[in-house]
Amino acid sequence: MTGDMRREQILHTAVELFSRNGFSGTTTKKIAEAAGVSEAMVFRHFASKDELYGAILHSKVCEGGEHQFPWEGNADLEAAMAAKDDHKVFHLLAVRALEKHQEDTGFMRLLFYAALEEHELAERFATEFIAKLYVFIGGYIEQRQKDGAMRNVNPRVAVRAFMGMLIHHSLNNMLWDKNRKLLNVTNDEAASNFADILLNGISK
Repeated sequence: MTGDMRREQILHTAVELFSRNGFSGTTTKKIAEAAGVSEAMVFRHFASKDELYGAILHSKVCEGGEHQFPWEGNADLEAAMAAKDDHKVFHLLAVRALEKHQEDTGFMRLLFYAALEEHELAERFATEFIAKLYVFIGGYIEQRQKDGAMRNVNPRVAVRAFMGMLIHHSLNNMLWDKNRKLLNVTNDEAASNFADILLNGISK
């Protein structure tokens, strides 16, 4: 196994353990044992547990990993924005988010642990990833407000409402409604409804 492959193996193992036990409950020794390497090998790639934690975030966000920004390489989204097709824009954003949450539940759980433990990783994720979503989606809403297509509400409040629906839906599916007894819909159906609710509300 090459050095890069070994590093990725350690990262993958660390995500799984951090997502189950949190930062404080996971030691480098446990990571080494689960990865089938020596603890010295872990430290050869990562100087400390904090550095390993940060490397996970970097691999997910900065290196175009699973949580890369939804507008990167998304020709359909670019076309919908250019056509000012608001429903399609928010539908596509929602589908992308729900799919990524579903594909990488380990990283999602890790982030929740980081927030509960008040580890800097949670704030870094908010700064390096979430904040850019606010700018991107909020910027689109601001432009559509200028076009007269949307009401004059705080764009960031609208972004939070939209993201709140997505995150709560994913949390239900991942944590307390795994068998979909409360709600059993496809990502596409959920995304379409969330886009409708954001753009139209539920009043007649």
